[in-house]
Amino acid sequence: MKPWDTVVIVGVGLVGGSIGLGLRVKKLARRGIGLAPRASSLHAAQTSCCATDTPLMLELSAAEADLIVVCTPVGRIVDDVRRAAAVARPGTLVTDAGSTKGSIVAELDGTLPAGVTFVGSHPLAGSEKNGPTAAVRDLFVGRTVVVTPTERKPPKAVRTIEAFWKQLGARTVRMSADEHDAALAATSHVPHVVASARAGSTPADVLHLTAGGWLDTTRIAAADGPLWVQILRDNRRHVTAALDQVEKSLRAFRAAINNGDEQALEQLLEVGKQRRTAATKKR
Repeated sequence: MKPWDTVVIVGVGLVGGSIGLGLRVKKLARRGIGLAPRASSLHAAQTSCCATDTPLMLELSAAEADLIVVCTPVGRIVDDVRRAAAVARPGTLVTDAGSTKGSIVAELDGTLPAGVTFVGSHPLAGSEKNGPTAAVRDLFVGRTVVVTPTERKPPKAVRTIEAFWKQLGARTVRMSADEHDAALAATSHVPHVVASARAGSTPADVLHLTAGGWLDTTRIAAADGPLWVQILRDNRRHVTAALDQVEKSLRAFRAAINNGDEQALEQLLEVGKQRRTAATKKR
């Protein structure tokens, strides 16, 4: 696939900034235009080499783009895509990096100007860090990106978006938006809730006794709170269903501990160990 001429990245935080760095290092685009709501973020993006240009106006940049990647919080993605698409040239492709897909895909499907195509994406490559200074050039290498096309999407556009992520080193998988949201509720959204609950329920006077186990299981609780409020609100149906499964498992652990049932405890721990091992082999 030939290099892009102009890629516009809306939101140059960890993910958007890492896209910009990857494009620059791999020479995948002649221009990488980074956009952020604050001048300080734009300056940091340019200093970190996440973008070759950092204008303040989305509309001016979108009119020059071949590809637009929207990496803003999920609550803003639909509006940002529509603003960009309104001035984009026919043939422009638009994708995103949102952690939820159902409402985004539903609101944008078939509603953009003729010739501008949106294909939803979600790179599974985040961390508790944020901002352009956290960006790394190989963030997507070996990671999975979920692409969520609909029947309205031209097959060529879907393949091109998949090729874009593969250029950055990722592997891609296609899912429906609803399948994505159900899966990510279990693998990403509920783990964040559990990590936050574990951290928040730890008495402050014993924090000096925390070590590897506590730090490992609560690491993602350090992520941006307002960002996660949007994710959990948008995917609440699937998140609550996944929480039901966690609560069921915790009740089983509680019963086994209360009853002194070592066999049940061993079985529960073994299931967890096997799932953890299986997940690491699939990465």
